[in-house]
Amino acid sequence: MSEPSESPKKEEQEEEATAEPEDQSDSSSEDEATGEAGMDVLRGLFSSVLGLGSSEKVLDELSLEGVARYISSGKCKNIICMVGAGISTSAGIPDFRSPETGLYANLQKYNLPYPEAIFQIDYFKKHPEPFFALARELYPGQFKPTICHYFIKMLKDKGVLRRCYTQNIDTLERVAGLEGDDLIEAHGTFYTSHCVKFLCKKEYNLDWMKEKIFSDEIPKCEKCSSLVKPDIVFFGENLPTRFFTTMKMDFPRCDLLIVMGTSLQVQPFASLVGRVSKSCPRLLINMEKTGQADPMLGLLGFGGGMDFDSEKAYRDVAQISTCDDGCLALADLLGWKAELEELVKKEHARIDSEDKQENPGGSKGAAVKGAAVKGAADKGAAVKGAAVKGTPASAEPKSKAEE
Repeated sequence: MSEPSESPKKEEQEEEATAEPEDQSDSSSEDEATGEAGMDVLRGLFSSVLGLGSSEKVLDELSLEGVARYISSGKCKNIICMVGAGISTSAGIPDFRSPETGLYANLQKYNLPYPEAIFQIDYFKKHPEPFFALARELYPGQFKPTICHYFIKMLKDKGVLRRCYTQNIDTLERVAGLEGDDLIEAHGTFYTSHCVKFLCKKEYNLDWMKEKIFSDEIPKCEKCSSLVKPDIVFFGENLPTRFFTTMKMDFPRCDLLIVMGTSLQVQPFASLVGRVSKSCPRLLINMEKTGQADPMLGLLGFGGGMDFDSEKAYRDVAQISTCDDGCLALADLLGWKAELEELVKKEHARIDSEDKQENPGGSKGAAVKGAAVKGAADKGAAVKGAAVKGTPASAEPKSKAEE
């Protein structure tokens, strides 16, 4: 199904004009963060024009081996991971835009005006049925964290992970053992849901939402009868306030940025790669090179401006492979490979055991897998394959997502 070329833009303009007001405190925080982002752009512009700022070469070689030696040196203590849909495809969760297999390529049966409409907040409020049908379809299945997820957990265990910023909503990072403070779920999560009515906003937990979805009910608020939506970020909604506030603390302190499984095309997430210091090495593990912005866009702070191939390249490394293979290769160079493989084996066996206990003789598609998973206890945590991997999001500025 082809997408009308002008419809998304029109929808986004309408969303901006009709979006409901946010909580005042959240709005203030986001405005402040946006103002800071604007100042960062100006600082970056002046630094580039005037030649200010340090461009020290930290890596002894622009290769995966060079990154491994840097990590092993003990000088690398504040690693930030930025991840997208590509880290979960090996778990069986589709990405968005792969031809034939991507999520958007398989939505024709929902009779949408264009694929992204299923994640448009205004469309959802008028036509929630397609989204919940998709959620019901993709909930079942045994989705376990991937090697990549557990590599990030190992970085935490080794004491070198500052934070993981994820575009994904499947909560597999939580299943792998990352806790709330370790994560910035930039595009939201299925972990909680809220009434969409501004004056209500009643919260519902994961079990409540799962029951509604699998009973073929459109979730309605028990207090005011309005729609209830999982706390994933749709087009037309702002990213969580914590995304804006935490990034100001994290990225100036980052001493290694690892970017995995993302196209780096969705703002404002993509621009985070430009928030680290000029001397901070950046490693991309992906099936193709991304984040190489137009020079002018890079100057203005959008798109990341990563430089892998020019004569001026001094800190960016691209490992072209699947995320799992790239993490295994890096783990091998660090002497962690056997430990990582054992962690994956042990944790997958634990998840299988818990699934059998929760669903004796039943289907493996119990959707919510990890009731006892560390970092998500008490709420049944961890949606395995939660409906829509890496849901499109828009914030400031609003744009169509690819993650």
